Amino acid sequence: MQLFYQENITPPNITLDAEESRHLVKVLRKRVGDSVEVTDGKGTLHHCKVSEIGKREATLQIENQTVFPKSNHFIHLVIAPTKSPDRMEWLVEKAAEIGFDELSLIQTENSERSRLKLDRLEKKVVSACKQSLKYYFPRINDLKEFSEFLDNSSDFSGQKFIAYVDDNHTDHLINLAKPSGEYMILIGPEGDFTPKEINLATESGFAPVSLGSARLRTETAGLASVHILQLIQEQK
Repeated sequence: MQLFYQENITPPNITLDAEESRHLVKVLRKRVGDSVEVTDGKGTLHHCKVSEIGKREATLQIENQTVFPKSNHFIHLVIAPTKSPDRMEWLVEKAAEIGFDELSLIQTENSERSRLKLDRLEKKVVSACKQSLKYYFPRINDLKEFSEFLDNSSDFSGQKFIAYVDDNHTDHLINLAKPSGEYMILIGPEGDFTPKEINLATESGFAPVSLGSARLRTETAGLASVHILQLIQEQK
């Protein structure tokens, strides 16, 4: 199935934006009367037929809808941006394929990048979710200072973890995370969190965890944590 995306859908019709319309007509060669599936990224799949094709826009008529229930768990990945934007885009794309719900970017003492283009990350999310047939799209939050993020995390009622390099780690994420829960996990930059930052996080209720014996790059650690948390749901 080829999935299309359009936000703010108001039945009975959908007008695809220029990029989606071009893909519909120029790439897939769809014509009036053809069937098309469109999601709003909020859990609804719209089953449509092409009703009109213009020079820059295509209009679809909604025939029926399928509403998918939300999953019984929630994954919030909190990570320091990598020096290379390409590596962060790779992470977002692959994590979206596996499945996560929210991404927050943090500025730490060892961070190598203080700015990131959210629109590029959002495009990666949309592309990955369409490819992997996800009907709930993750939310991406702008960069915040680490201490500010910790202050705002007090309202989070789920399990909170911080992963960092420590040979004395005894608790692995896969053993501490409870199935069907809400999770928030902190991943540091290439230079890792500082001892001060780790102390601040633990004082804010974040439990130290290991992701395994291998020393991982930032984007690999982020992807590994999402994968581990998803595997827990499948093994319950």
